[in-house]
Amino acid sequence: MTTKANAPVTAGSIVVPYGHVIGNEKWRGSELAQRLQGKVRLIFEDALGLVDFHLSNRTCILLISEADLVAGDEFKRRLVRFRNASSLRGIVIVEKTPISDQYYPGVQKLVVLELGMVLLPVANQGEASQLIIQLVREQSRDRGSNPFLGKQRARPAEPALLQALQHIPGVGKTKALLLLQRFGSIHRLCNADIRELEQAVGQTVAQQIYTFLHS
Repeated sequence: MTTKANAPVTAGSIVVPYGHVIGNEKWRGSELAQRLQGKVRLIFEDALGLVDFHLSNRTCILLISEADLVAGDEFKRRLVRFRNASSLRGIVIVEKTPISDQYYPGVQKLVVLELGMVLLPVANQGEASQLIIQLVREQSRDRGSNPFLGKQRARPAEPALLQALQHIPGVGKTKALLLLQRFGSIHRLCNADIRELEQAVGQTVAQQIYTFLHS
C-alpha cells in the first residue's frame, strides 16, 4: 500500500510558481531551509512524498545526506521509486564528505548510469542551498529572457557550483570556470552534447563529463 510518506510526486499534481521552491515539511527548521529563506520564496508542503524540493519547471530535487549514505540502502530505494513512478526531471544532490566518500562511487553508478539522473555532489547543506538557489535563478532567467536583447552580461560563478563541478573526474578549477563561461548554467551543461563539451575542455575531459552526467 502506498502512503503519503513514500508516494512520489506525479506530473501536474503540484504547480510551483516561478521563483518559488516547495520544500518537504521534513526540512522545516533545518540549516538548509534557513539558508534558502530570503533568497528564494520557500513554501513547505507535507505531501511531496519522495521529493525534498520541487522547482517550477517540472524539476525535483532529491537530497541524499551524509546520514542517508551511512545508514544503508533506503535512499537507493527512494531514488528508484521516484524514477520509476514519476515523469518529472530529477536532480540528485548528495553530501560527499570524508565520512561518506567511500559510498559515493556506488551512488554515482546508480544515479547517473542506471537511473539517468543528474548528480551534483556538495560538501554540506550550505553548498546544497547555493545550488538550489542557482537552479531557481536559472529558471527565472530562462523564462524572462528576451532573444532580441542579445547576449546578457555574464554573471559571477557561484562558488558552490564551481566546487560541485570540480567533483567531476578530470575537472579542476580552471576547467570548471571554462564550463560555466561556455554554458552559463547547470541546465545547459547537462543538456550539452559531446561535441559542445569538447570545444570547451577537449576530447578526453569532455568524455569524462558526458559519462558522468548521462547514462
